[in-house]
Amino acid sequence: MLARKLTQQLGHPTQSLVGWLVKQFLERHNRVLEERAVRLCEIQPDSTVLEVGFGPGLGLQEAVQYLTDPKGKLLGLDYSEYMHKVARERLRDHIASGKVQLFQGRVESIPLPACSVDKVYHCNCYYFWPDLLAGSAELHRVMKPGALMVTTLKLASLRKVVSRWVIQDKWQPEPYMEALIAAGFTDVRLEEKQHKGRDFQAIFATAAK
Repeated sequence: MLARKLTQQLGHPTQSLVGWLVKQFLERHNRVLEERAVRLCEIQPDSTVLEVGFGPGLGLQEAVQYLTDPKGKLLGLDYSEYMHKVARERLRDHIASGKVQLFQGRVESIPLPACSVDKVYHCNCYYFWPDLLAGSAELHRVMKPGALMVTTLKLASLRKVVSRWVIQDKWQPEPYMEALIAAGFTDVRLEEKQHKGRDFQAIFATAAK
């Protein structure tokens, strides 16, 4: 019962005590993965960038610093109304200026036109998608030809979470990578990375069109 509740809150934090604890957990444990995902995307000053599952907004806060050209645009999508509220407060000045736009919704239905995004990144996110292929196909739709997507995760930590029954399925990278290929992505690969002596993994995929 507790494991199920934690799983629900990790995938869709609500404004509650458990949701607040999840927010604190994400802010403490996801910061490095968020920052690494942003840097691995090689964002250009005039890029249009999308983060999926932005949570409390740490990755958005990092990414917006790279978008120094007036044409640069940062977009975010998250299913949780609570996380949307938290991130909106964190990025309020950038939202007010029009540099950042946040959406509340599902990855299977992204409110963006086709071929409109240069870079996509997400962190510890795909295993909460209800349908890996549908989510991957929708991301492929909104990405420009040749656009890059980066996913960061820490498999060692995920295995510990799985052993406690907090996350039970779809956490392995292989089904996600297979869904990416089926959706039309190319050069799909997992690379071992390290930051300040700590290991993590990054999955790269290019939108072929």
